[in-house]
Amino acid sequence: MREFASMGVVELLEGYKKRAFSPLEVTESLLDRIERCNRIVNAYCLVDRDTTRAAARASEARYRAGAPQGLLDGIPVAIKDVFLTPMWPTRKGSKTIDPAATLGKSAPAVSALARSGCVPLGKTTTPEFGWKGVTDNPIDGVTRNPWAPEKTAGGSSGGSAAAVALGLGPLALGTDAGGSIRIPAGFCGIVGLKPSFGEVPHWPPSPFGTLAHAGPMAWTVADCALAMNVLTEADYRDVHAVPRRNIDYVEAIQGEPGQLLKGLRIAFSADLGYVQVEREIEEKVRAAARLMESLGADVTEVDPGFDDPLAAFGHLFYSGAANALRELDKRQRALMDPQLVAVAEKAAQLTVLDYLAAVNERTALCERMAAFHRTYDLLLTPTLPITAFKAGREVPEDWTSTRWPSWTPFTYPFNLTGQPALSVPCGFSSAGLPVGLQLVGRRFEDATVLRAGQAYQQAAPLTDMRPRLFSAGEAGGEAM
Repeated sequence: MREFASMGVVELLEGYKKRAFSPLEVTESLLDRIERCNRIVNAYCLVDRDTTRAAARASEARYRAGAPQGLLDGIPVAIKDVFLTPMWPTRKGSKTIDPAATLGKSAPAVSALARSGCVPLGKTTTPEFGWKGVTDNPIDGVTRNPWAPEKTAGGSSGGSAAAVALGLGPLALGTDAGGSIRIPAGFCGIVGLKPSFGEVPHWPPSPFGTLAHAGPMAWTVADCALAMNVLTEADYRDVHAVPRRNIDYVEAIQGEPGQLLKGLRIAFSADLGYVQVEREIEEKVRAAARLMESLGADVTEVDPGFDDPLAAFGHLFYSGAANALRELDKRQRALMDPQLVAVAEKAAQLTVLDYLAAVNERTALCERMAAFHRTYDLLLTPTLPITAFKAGREVPEDWTSTRWPSWTPFTYPFNLTGQPALSVPCGFSSAGLPVGLQLVGRRFEDATVLRAGQAYQQAAPLTDMRPRLFSAGEAGGEAM
């Protein structure tokens, strides 16, 4: 059997063009693998082999005719179950949603991928309404980490990250309103991009408002760059989308690491000036900064100079949760994740002035980072201050706070600012758990973020390393 599970997007496309294998062969292999392995991690909440096979057959026919449909024709993609898919219900992990009411509608990212010929593999698990940094919900249960199934995959795009990491799909869609692409990418050892707000059209609007971004997750930066060339296509339904700039993200990352990094001014901050970081994580990310400096980047250790915006983020994010539940009655709320209900009801008590104070703080942070990036092209930080912890929990055991943003201090500030932020794997802890680095750029300079990420991944490749369950999963490894 060909090792399709370990192939990335670029490699698969090369094989299709050479007719070394077909989209249907790849898709059948991945569907079989999902059937064997999904129970280990609970990455997928919906798989429909007939629909997926039909899309793969259509793609295969196009290649046979010498007329592939788009940049990603034949590429299997996992779709987070918050994106509307016309052929499949979108439940968002909630018993309160009528599945039939969501059919026949397509999110912009799903539409763009369909126009490009992608093969939809299924819907991936999310916490209810995507509300937290780990993945579990009242319908589908807990999603686990392929590197250690007793650990969390992170969230809220945890199903998408687990799918990519375990070889259950080469490309996945995620959303990120406080770190929900980068958190699971960091915990699962894959690449995840939160694009600049408005760069990837997103509809219907998220209940979390302008904190929420849509973006790609894959094994490599190159795969994410190629996906961005498709996902940034125009869609009139997103009233917040910026005008299309038609940037070729693939072209932007071409070159050797030294060429890509030469002249880039990178600010390295191990802790943003206020975060307590596990020693092993700081060492790994610090080593990555030294490597990038040795390759030609101008690296300066400096903090960006803002205080922790956790309170402001909490007001804005949890107000979004309250917004998501505003039409639900007591009977419906009884069917939901009790902690989601609790934070939503608490946020519903905020005053207009409380909310506007958070907006003011957000604006000040945006201004601060805009000034910071007049000096520095990129900010380099850890993606997370900790490695993955026990699955089924919102926070680690013996944690000082009961809420997930308390352990994601490197991610949510850049949802407030709308900047592009990329998580790239940069090593493993002594316990064998992935560590990620984060690259943050100026708003709408996603290409610069991808360029630096590509240079690092080329110089320090970790994409050939797979979870210990990768082979065990092939043999039908035990679920936890």
